[in-house]
Amino acid sequence: MRVAVDVGSVRVGVAACDPDGYVASPVGTLARDEKSRSDLRELAREVSERAAVEVLVGLPLSMNGSEGRAAALVRTYAEQLAAMVAPVPVRLVDERLSTVGAHRSLHESGRKGRKHRSVVDQVAAVWFLQGALDAERTSGRAPGRVLDTAVPDDDADRGARPGGTDATRTDDGGVPGAGEGTST
Repeated sequence: MRVAVDVGSVRVGVAACDPDGYVASPVGTLARDEKSRSDLRELAREVSERAAVEVLVGLPLSMNGSEGRAAALVRTYAEQLAAMVAPVPVRLVDERLSTVGAHRSLHESGRKGRKHRSVVDQVAAVWFLQGALDAERTSGRAPGRVLDTAVPDDDADRGARPGGTDATRTDDGGVPGAGEGTST
């Protein structure tokens, strides 16, 4: 069982898959709460109750694969979540175009624009979770990168390990959070 999280500035969409990892389904939408962190606590509860083996967090990369401000904010959120759900691994997964696809699906299903807001984040989480499950089945490799939760506290705020390397683990030397790869 995996739980997927689409982090927005106002809402957090949550999806999960079946125990065999074939079908992603929506779970719900949480309101972001940066002060009380109630959304993070609710996610940690969801991960525990579902006995999730992994949490996937959508990383909003630009079309050229680079990380901007939104990706940095999501990384910080994912690091906070990882601390709360440890030892369950948290994996950053490329979620480019998942929100666009979610809006398109909602529109095609007859939902009008304003009604999208309450569910678009959870539908986006379903989109990138299903894509990750399909990619893993096809390639035999889990997409994205697992966050390294062993970062010392003074370096965690910068998202870096001592020496300036990225706070994710990767085998292939690729851009952290972009494309597909495995973790160690």
